[in-house]
Amino acid sequence: MILFVRDLTVIDFSYLCAERGLLGESLIVDVELHGGLDKTSMVFDFGLVKKVIKKAIDSSIDHALAVPVAFSGCTLSEQAEQQRIHFTSARGTIQVAGPAQAFALLQAEQVNLQSIEQFILQQLAGKLPDNVQEVRLTLRPEASQGFYYQYSHGLKKHDGNCQRIAHGHRSTIQIYQDGMLSPRLNKLWADRWQDIYLITEQDLCQPADLQQLQPQPGDLCSRYQAGQGVFEICLPASHCEVVPCDTTVECLADYIAGVLKTLDAAHQYKVVAYEGVGKGAIAVR
Repeated sequence: MILFVRDLTVIDFSYLCAERGLLGESLIVDVELHGGLDKTSMVFDFGLVKKVIKKAIDSSIDHALAVPVAFSGCTLSEQAEQQRIHFTSARGTIQVAGPAQAFALLQAEQVNLQSIEQFILQQLAGKLPDNVQEVRLTLRPEASQGFYYQYSHGLKKHDGNCQRIAHGHRSTIQIYQDGMLSPRLNKLWADRWQDIYLITEQDLCQPADLQQLQPQPGDLCSRYQAGQGVFEICLPASHCEVVPCDTTVECLADYIAGVLKTLDAAHQYKVVAYEGVGKGAIAVR
């Protein structure tokens, strides 16, 4: 017997890639449970499927930085309960430090759908009843015919896991000029923010302010204290854009609309900015 749940949850996270550097991702999770029926004539109660499997995902990789620890260009070190990552990519060196819970350490050479699936299955070990003989996961990005970008960021004011300095999203962008969808502007911003790290201007710091990382010339650096602990990041300036606002989706939508309005005040702009799948904010200028 096979029990299935489509669209169980969405994983919003960032990961390190040897070619593309640091990038955000959003993946929809489908699950199948293969096994016999229990005493209640179920493979597993639907309510418990959502609680057990979603909880395992949320507590391990969601809003975390996925790190391929078997990659030769990746170095990990830990001191005083702080995890430090040093990662060499084709776009330059990326360094991140923070509490261990902010990282998902994958025993793989690269982060891909297969290594993420294996990581999640490891988190589920021992958490499902004996009659469940096999778990199959399908991870997929949102099917989109439009434009999107993949960004990473950190929200130091957030009470939950969004405060982690390197988590991210794959996000659709829809920009309207005078009520008409503008493919030109959508492509412009999708290209501008593809594989970008967005830094709030107030969160920038000097290299000398970092206590756990050793930035390289040309890096941009950020350090902040949040509820879960101290976070630091440094990466090439070419990998970043500094914005004069918090990087919540509300502020980003308004920022894009404001930039467009400043460049051409004769038109009205509506920006529909998504944060991952099925949620976002709308700004009109």
